[in-house]
This record gives sequence, C-alpha cells and structure tokens, in this order.
Amino acid sequence: MLVSHPVAKLARIGFNPTTAVNCKTRMNVVPASQGHEMEKYFCKFMRYKDSAKMKVVIDADDAALELKAVVVEHLKTKGVEVVDLNLLGKNPNAAYPEVGFNLAQKIKNREFDRGILICGTGLGMAMIANKVETVYAGVCHDTYSAERLRKSNDAQVLTMGARVVGPELAKSIVDAWLASEFQGGGSAAKVETMHKLEKKSFHPEP
Repeated sequence: MLVSHPVAKLARIGFNPTTAVNCKTRMNVVPASQGHEMEKYFCKFMRYKDSAKMKVVIDADDAALELKAVVVEHLKTKGVEVVDLNLLGKNPNAAYPEVGFNLAQKIKNREFDRGILICGTGLGMAMIANKVETVYAGVCHDTYSAERLRKSNDAQVLTMGARVVGPELAKSIVDAWLASEFQGGGSAAKVETMHKLEKKSFHPEP
C-alpha cells in the first residue's frame, strides 16, 4: 500500500504520523539529522491521508463502464469518498459530451473536490469538461502525467481512456493524481495567466 513504506520508516524513528497536521509539522517531530531524509516519505503519507478526505465524483460513457466500476471499487478500498453519478442509468442515450458536462458542472459548483471521467480514449471527456468555466481537465495514461496534471496545472478533473489503459494502470494513475497537490512555484504564474485568459474567453469585454 502507498502508506506502508513511509509509516514503517517513520515508526522506526519514533514518529507517530497521527499527531501531525501537515508537512511543516515534520520539522518539529522528526530528528534534525533525519529530517531531510524523511521529508519525502512524510509528505507522501500526508497527501495520501488528505486524499482519503476528498469528495471524489466519477462517471463514464458506455465505452468505459467496466473500468469505472474497477476505479470506484479501488477508491472505496482506500477509504476515499467517491460518488458515481451514473448519468447513463438516468439517461441511456447520453454520450460522453453529456456525461462529461454533467460532472464538470458538479466540480464548478464545488459539490466535489476532484472528478474522474472515463471514455474510450479520455480525449472527448477532457474536451467537454474544459468547456465548463473554472474547470480544468486533462487526459493521462501514465503516472507521471497524472502527477503533473495536479502539481503543475492544478486540474480538478482527470480523464482516462478505457481503450488505452488497463485496470491496474488506471488504478495507479488515479492514485498518483489523488496523492498530488498543486505545488505553485514556477507554475503559479502560468496557471494564473490561464485563469485570466479563461475569463476573457467566457466574459469578453464589449
């Protein structure tokens, strides 16, 4: 499991992770001589803990129902609060545009923290989700891209293709994305520029 290795290392130096609040707390509880070494493990642990508190929403079109079920079960076993919108159950004629737009609206209204959309390739879902103001989505078929989608681009929606990735890789991609948070740094100004340009697109000056 994601937390087993970090917790084992922390336990060996007498650190109880349940007493910590964030990565900065590490500086006060981990011996200075081992602080640098332990930082990456502790921060990964805390991000995993945070992901378990997230409200995650998921949906898929008819090309990805099986993979959606796998991801939902995977998240539940990790203790993540996940809601399957199942738009196809309410509207059997819905295709990826309706499915993706419906979920993106939930993200825009802040009903959920993160959203996962799955179709045949993930491309159509990303395109429609990005048509909703303040929603940022990206398709990922590897764990590195999934991490950067959040760390560099601050995206709230992950999309994947059921015809591109298998169940195990899909689970790893979701784990990597949920364990990541926006890092700011050099990406902060770029993301802010993206926000400003988005406003110009949705609300053009007369």
